[in-house]
Formats: sequence, C-alpha cells, structure tokens
Amino acid sequence: MATFFGEVLSVYSRAVEEDEDLEDENEEDQQIRKEMQQKREVHVEWCSEVTQSMENSTDKKLQCSDFVIAVGPNAAGFLSAYVLNSGNWAAVGSVSLWNERTRSSRPQFGVPPEGEPSCVIYRQSDCPSVLICQCTCYVAEDQLFQWTEKVFACIQQRGLNVLVLSDCSVAEYKTPDSLFNSGAPFLRALKSSRYGSQPLCPLLEQPNIVTGLAAAVLSHCQILRIPAILYQCYSDMVSPDSVTMEMYKPALTCLSKLVKLDSCPSTEILRKLVRVNEAQSNLYT
Repeated sequence: MATFFGEVLSVYSRAVEEDEDLEDENEEDQQIRKEMQQKREVHVEWCSEVTQSMENSTDKKLQCSDFVIAVGPNAAGFLSAYVLNSGNWAAVGSVSLWNERTRSSRPQFGVPPEGEPSCVIYRQSDCPSVLICQCTCYVAEDQLFQWTEKVFACIQQRGLNVLVLSDCSVAEYKTPDSLFNSGAPFLRALKSSRYGSQPLCPLLEQPNIVTGLAAAVLSHCQILRIPAILYQCYSDMVSPDSVTMEMYKPALTCLSKLVKLDSCPSTEILRKLVRVNEAQSNLYT
C-alpha cells in the first residue's frame, strides 16, 4: 500500500508458518503449486518495431521521457476520448495475465475488442518518447510486483517521468467533513519524493491510502527514485462517465507540448464508451 505519510504499518507475517507448510508438501502438491505460479505469471509483449529498437539500443531498453498509466474504466476512458482519438497513436505493447477476475492466459498482442478488460501500451508516431498504458483489467496482489518489474524493466529510467491516473469510489474516501461541501468527483494527488513540481490538486489526506496497481507503480518509482505523480479521482460513478473523465484534464497540462489533448471530444465518442460499458455490465450476460 502507498501512503508516504511517514507512518510505519505493522503487518502480520505468516512466513514461518508458510515455510513449515511447504516442508510438508508432497511432490504432487509442489507440482500443482508450481503450475499455478506459472499460470499467474505476467507477460509483456512488444511489437516487432519496438523489439528491434530495444535490441539496437546499448542498454536493451526503450527510450521514454514520459509514461502515462491509466488504471480503471474512467481513467482509461479519459485517455481514449481526450488523447488517443486526437493524435496518431498506435498500439505497440500489451501486458497479459491470468487470475480469478482476468482470464487472459497468454500474451495476445494488439488492441482487444472494445469493453474487454485489457492492458495495452500506445505510442505516438509524432512523439515516440511518450508512452500511454491503458489498464482496465484486474491485477491481483501477487501479480503487482511482477507487473511493475517487467514493464519498467523494458523502459529507460534515466530522464523518465511517470504520471498515473486512477479511479476510486468516493465511498472509500475518508474525511471528517461532508462530501456535499466539495462534491464528487474530485481529484487527490500523491507523489514520489523525486517529483519536483507542484501538484494540480490537494494531496491525499490521512488516513486515506492508495491500493492496487496505482500504488504498486508509485511505490516502484519511489524505490527507484523516478519522478512520479498519481492523480486519483474519487467518484460515485464506477462506469465511464463524461463528468468523471473530464476531471483528469488538468493532469495532462504538464504534457501539453508533447501530447495533444482534445478539449471537447465528440458526443458520439463519449456515448460509445458508455454504451460498451453498459453492454458488459448487463445483468443477464
């Protein structure tokens, strides 16, 4: 969990008990556990052009100045409506995994069908130093470290800046004041120690925390001293919503010279995002 407020969280560990359990496992149990670990591995795949570019570089990594990661339907929907539709973007990579809520068992490069949970990385032909990652699939706790390690292992860390956009239910926001005073949706920020600019919204107040993939990415950047900032949008709308998506617009002002932002996407694009989600959320499908 990412907090960066300075407190020490005491966490109960079962390391000793788990070691004792492993000693009691027979050969068949060990094989089953090994197969399950292999099945839950995270796979990162790049297009042939990017793969060739990494092979030709001295450090075998992809050159990147800014990496934007959207986690959740509203954050990913914002990038689709306001960014990816306004520039010459192409899918250059994908991250696939399998768990109880995500059933992608092996890497499948390319853009998946609309509405299907996925994790796709895009690059703009006019500005190849900027990467955008849309992640709408669930990443389990035991896969978070794999995801960050394997994705960031492919990217040059020198001169890299990371921007994370994340969704969160307003029901999880803890405050002594009434939310009716400020109203939802609203943004809160959390940054790594190397991030030098002023956040565009208030910092996340205690005792609130960030969890999941957004927290894993920010923690990874904190450990590796990569400048990174997370903007989390608290909303009462879990599905893509035009008002919630618009809240992310100020977060991309720092990339205004590199990323073209469509300030007013067409109504048809916004309706399309909502329709796809409604079809996926149907009670009888």
